[in-house]
Amino acid sequence: MGQINPVVGDVSGNVKKVIEAAHQARDLYAADLVVFPELTLTGYPPEDLLLRPGLLRRVDKALIKLQSKLDGVAVLVGHPSGVVRQELYNAASFIADGNIVGSYFKHYLPNYSVFDEKRYFVEGKEACVIDYNNIKFGITICEDIWFSAPAAQAADAGADIILNLNASPFNQGKWQSRKAEVKQRVIETGLPVVYVNQVGGQDELVFDGGSFALSHTGKKVARAPTWQAGLYPTTLQRNELGQIIIEGEMAPKATEIEMVYQALVTGLRDYIEKNHFPSVVIGLSGGIDSALTLALAVDAIGADRVKTIMMPSRYTAQISLDDAAEMAQGLNVAHCVIPIDSLFEQFLDSLSEQFVGTTPDTTEENIQARCRGVILMAISNKSGAMVLSTGNKSEMAVGYSTLYGDMAGGFSPLKDVFKTLVYKLADYRNSISHVIPSRIITRPPSAELAPDQLDQDSLPPYELLDQLLDCYITEDWCFEDMVAAGYDQDIVARVIKMIDRNEYKRRQAPPGIRITRRAFGRDRRYPITSGYTVDSKIE
Repeated sequence: MGQINPVVGDVSGNVKKVIEAAHQARDLYAADLVVFPELTLTGYPPEDLLLRPGLLRRVDKALIKLQSKLDGVAVLVGHPSGVVRQELYNAASFIADGNIVGSYFKHYLPNYSVFDEKRYFVEGKEACVIDYNNIKFGITICEDIWFSAPAAQAADAGADIILNLNASPFNQGKWQSRKAEVKQRVIETGLPVVYVNQVGGQDELVFDGGSFALSHTGKKVARAPTWQAGLYPTTLQRNELGQIIIEGEMAPKATEIEMVYQALVTGLRDYIEKNHFPSVVIGLSGGIDSALTLALAVDAIGADRVKTIMMPSRYTAQISLDDAAEMAQGLNVAHCVIPIDSLFEQFLDSLSEQFVGTTPDTTEENIQARCRGVILMAISNKSGAMVLSTGNKSEMAVGYSTLYGDMAGGFSPLKDVFKTLVYKLADYRNSISHVIPSRIITRPPSAELAPDQLDQDSLPPYELLDQLLDCYITEDWCFEDMVAAGYDQDIVARVIKMIDRNEYKRRQAPPGIRITRRAFGRDRRYPITSGYTVDSKIE
């Protein structure tokens, strides 16, 4: 099982990874066949790169190179095949002995959530069974395994075993449902299945790997580690009844909180590395969101590539300064303090005529946040370090953030992490080694943009808010559904209005790692201009 981490669009780099992995599998494990993920040669998802004929020409050259460079080992690789805007297929080719022995075209093209394969591909119709070393391999690709027909077609065509190539992105709980669906195909066909998944981050998406094999009885007999690229061998042999028996090693199973934390680390690391950023810079506030972001960054790329900036104002508590410094020192990252009060005063002086007759409100709060954004972006421009914004999904949902202020940045690791989960992740990270000061976790959260300010002054408690957000954003409940479920109608109406009117902010937010099945951006696409509100009624 060739669980590799391709780079989207880097066809030459990806084919090099395939050749190196195949040679390693041959030399170290005496492997006969290496199965790679879906769209191996282009990476997944290539999106509108698929509309460029030049990409397909590179893929064709890569397939020719694979045929010439592989000796003594066969490979099954995913790639686009065909003609742009005419008949382009999501394909998998079996390459052995210097030839493409056969190719399979994906039958079921997902067109929901983060997937839009029908924009690019047409559906295949035929089964593909390859007879190699006296074993008949039936081939399917990703979504095909969630339906009965492709596996049944392969079985009817004489397959002894099903090979399933995947680029299945992570979201919470998904890894559990994969086995259930694959096991159902085993029950229906009586054939074992090898499920090979991609690993690594690609923009908002993150792929957990976790490739596995199920025996003809549905028992999991091999499991690759999650979040680790590598080669994970299985052995196939035929028993006296003619059935294919699979054996392999079982990597330890991770907990759900481990999976989420590693998803964030992996997605952040690959975004930084694949886009060639030398380092990152974080505005460290002494609060839990920036603290968790710092821990993730250090775990992703190392302390020597992370810098933190504390930017206190007149409203910043001394304990925030102390806690930020303690955490930065504990993780051994470069840390400096740049007060913003003088900048804030200059802005107020410059705007004094425009503000005559008004009282301080969120305008002054946002100016402070934008002072910090300017400082961080200036350091980014001068040093090349990417700014990590630190906002979480709960704040993004209700607009508890400042455009061009704390939202400034190149990447947002916590963009799809509700506030209540932020606390759980902080506790989990501290269970490994205590890097987040306890007071940061136990203090009531505050933006510290006004005297004695607390998040709960303007928001429902996060335990309640996150429940409402999950209902409205993840489950697509409407106002009436939420009230019928027992939530206070005034609170529900207020929260929904906050979510709806802040779509314009989210549209301008940096990308971030998707860990739920309804993330802002690729998943949840709502109009900015909309008359659909809580008060909308059909008379």
